[in-house]
Amino acid sequence: MRPLLSMRWRDLLFAHWPVDPATVAAELPEGVSVDTYEGEAYLGVVPFVMGDIRVRGAPLGLQFGELNLRTYVTVDGTPGVYFFNLDADDRIGVTLARKLFRLPYYRAEMDIETTGRDTDREVSFRSRRRTTGVSPARFDGRYGPDAAFTTPEAGSRAEFLTERYRFYTTDDGGRIYYGDIDHEPWSLADATADIEENTLFEANGFDRPEGEPILHFAAPIDVTADRIRRR
Repeated sequence: MRPLLSMRWRDLLFAHWPVDPATVAAELPEGVSVDTYEGEAYLGVVPFVMGDIRVRGAPLGLQFGELNLRTYVTVDGTPGVYFFNLDADDRIGVTLARKLFRLPYYRAEMDIETTGRDTDREVSFRSRRRTTGVSPARFDGRYGPDAAFTTPEAGSRAEFLTERYRFYTTDDGGRIYYGDIDHEPWSLADATADIEENTLFEANGFDRPEGEPILHFAAPIDVTADRIRRR
């Protein structure tokens, strides 16, 4: 893999809700299958800051907040992530990501504030979608770690939900593309979150899942991403 992009992800929350696999399958394109853990599919809301973004050969980096709704899938048995939306607070970044990766990026206005560090970190994350002609999406929450950071155990639910190194997307003709990323294993802590507003489910045609989410806060991590390829 010759990376097209390099970046650093920080202040990242994984908030996952278990859902019926049929609920997710109904929203996936042909050829993309739901991946499950002990019989359950998951919808994940992931706010974070993407920093020091560099395209191969470019001297300057970008930094902006991102908020996505995702699920976990397989294509011909290979696991990955499928994004229903990726909202980002940078016009250039949104345009670049749509062009390079065919991903459903939307322009959003975000206000992100942080205090503390390590296990005392607290993040305030507010997002309002600004792209017109699509469903509005809003998020307002505060979150942070609530335990020590550890690497997910092999075979655990935390590993299933986070250790994903490929994403899938499709074009208007239904053709499947994939992109690979690379990074060290996640270092995760159990987390707390006070989510006052979250309309990502409704914006993507889902009913709001019942129950409380499974929460993990991630330590900062350096990531590289390859170009997309046709499946």
